[in-house]
Order: sequence, then C-alpha cells, then structure tokens
Amino acid sequence: MRVLAIDTALEACSAALLDTEQGVTLARQSHAMTRGHAEALLPMISDLMVQSEIEFAQIDRVAVTTGPGSFTGLRVGLSAARGIGLAAGKPVVGLTTLAALAAPYIAADDTISVAAAIDARHGHVYLQIFGPGGRTLVAPRIVPVAEAVRAAAAAPVRLVGSGAGMMAAAWTKIPPPISVDERRAADIDWVARLGAAANESQSAPKPLYLRAPDAQPQDASQLPRR
Repeated sequence: MRVLAIDTALEACSAALLDTEQGVTLARQSHAMTRGHAEALLPMISDLMVQSEIEFAQIDRVAVTTGPGSFTGLRVGLSAARGIGLAAGKPVVGLTTLAALAAPYIAADDTISVAAAIDARHGHVYLQIFGPGGRTLVAPRIVPVAEAVRAAAAAPVRLVGSGAGMMAAAWTKIPPPISVDERRAADIDWVARLGAAANESQSAPKPLYLRAPDAQPQDASQLPRR
C-alpha cells in the first residue's frame, strides 16, 4: 500500500509517501512553522511525487491529521487531502494529532501509559491518555493542566507533546513522569503508518477542534438592516 500522509495541524508542515510493501518511506519533507502552511504544502507534495517518481493515481490512500490543533492549519491539511483524494479517486483517512504523537512511544513499549498533551493556551491542554496495548483511557478532550496531571498520574506515564512541559511543571505526585518529550508536532512517518493501518470510512475526515475559535463574530458591531 502506498500512503500519502499530510500534517499541518500543529507547528510543522509535513508530508510523506510510505510504501508498506517495501517497508520504506519513499520521500518525506517536514518544515517547522506556525503559519504559512497553505503556501508551503502543495509545492511540498509536488516535490515528493517528483522525488519518488510516483503519480497520484498510483497511491492507495491519503492520510491526514484531523486535530486538535491550529484552526487554520487543520483546514489547510484537510482541504488538500480531500482535494487530492477526490481528483485521484482515492480514499482519505483521518487520525488525531494526539494519536500520532503517542504512536512511537506505544510502539516502543505498549505496557506503559502515554499521555499526549498539546498546549491549548490559557492554562489548558488538549489531552488523550493511552494505556497498555495502546488502549484509550482518556478520550481526546480539553482540560485545565491540573486536571490533566490528576488524570495522568494514576499510573507510571510518559508525557509527549507541546503541553508535556506544562504538565511536568505542575506535577505534584510521586513518582514523577517517566519521560517528558515537548515535541511541537508529530513525526510524519508515524502519521503515514497510522494512516496505512486505519479503517476506511465512507465519510470524509472532519476536523477535531475540541474548542470554539478565539475569534468570534461581534453581533454588536453589525449594522442594522433597513
């Protein structure tokens, strides 16, 4: 299976082309950025296809991160994935950024819990906790940091994501976290691997926002209609 993976949800613009039959990533690119994903993504994907000498018709599916993350970044990645899938006649699968962050830790040792946490600002994190075997113990949600710590401290745990340091700083339990990895975005290779393993759905992937946008329409500023 050939999987085109796309991730623009967090602080990177990344794409990769995975061939599961060969067991190799044919091409990959990832650039750290907090804005500008829309301008960077499509040229990046075009470069990947040229580099790997693969046509869009030769891929088997497109995988894309659905969030939580940046509202703008999520829309960029999802729009590109849907457009490519539609044009190439290929299925598009979605996976959460939290699952992608936790995946390498679960693969390395699935007997120890992993708490994936992304900085949601204002003293909150987007949180998902995975237990033994990669089973979800706490489903994706937005919670205050102190609540995230209480949930994660129930068992030995590894912390990963941009909110990991926030949780570690607020940690009052014994023992402390086994490890703290403050990475700002998922490894695109793992996005591709999870995309290859995901079940296809008849519906297009939808963004997982978990919170309302900070910018809201101001009704008071609207002019009355005549």
